Amino acid sequence: MSDNAPANGLAVITGASTGIGYELARCAAQDGYDLVIAADESRIAQAADDLRQVGGAVEAVEADLSTVDGVDRLMERIEADGRSVDLLMANAGRGLGKGFLDQDFAEARKVVDTNVTGTIYLVHQIGNHMRARGKGRILLTGSIAGFMPGSYQAVYNGTKAFINSFSFALREELKDSGISVSCLMPGPTETEFFKRADLMDTSVGQAKKDDPAEVARIGYDAMLDGEGDVVSGWKNKLQAAVANVTPASMLAHQHAKMAEPGSGAK
Repeated sequence: MSDNAPANGLAVITGASTGIGYELARCAAQDGYDLVIAADESRIAQAADDLRQVGGAVEAVEADLSTVDGVDRLMERIEADGRSVDLLMANAGRGLGKGFLDQDFAEARKVVDTNVTGTIYLVHQIGNHMRARGKGRILLTGSIAGFMPGSYQAVYNGTKAFINSFSFALREELKDSGISVSCLMPGPTETEFFKRADLMDTSVGQAKKDDPAEVARIGYDAMLDGEGDVVSGWKNKLQAAVANVTPASMLAHQHAKMAEPGSGAK
């Protein structure tokens, strides 16, 4: 890590090897922040090399953020240089398609542990440091999926409903602390999420998706502005608004049409 840190300080981004997380890290690098980026795959090292071309120091941490040990490993790297975190972008997430009873439970649990347990543990750790300083910005990556029951993505949508709710609650708790909490709620985005979640044979997997760079920029700017939440894209805004007034049973039926295995061929 650089001895002469830029005035903007340090940004920590999880799930930053590809997709929205990588683009969030790029936004921070362009603003002059030093970075600590983390993911559970070796490609995080290549992401760090690419981001160093933008400017600033970049530290890559390969760790399984679904585990307490993985989060602790990331925290040890962050704290090794005695620097304070100015921006935390908790973006690490995992999806899983197919019917719940057809899923391997270990994989379903990893979705919960990554999207919920590991995320809130990291926020708890860094958030306490921010509160002690009276300064900091936190961005959590939720999803418009959190607004609807996710038939054939039941566990994933449930975890995003948790993150959406958690972010608003934490924001209220910290409103007078000098810390802002924002929630980015993207819709389907052109990342490796759908391939990794085994959703490529579904309607949503094959549909046109949003640009991760645009989604990340919207979320990053909202965080810097201290906004509570932002839904990226007008179609997603409309879908979120409709979801708020549509019965849950109907939403679950509509979601099944998008995410049911084989629906992409119908």
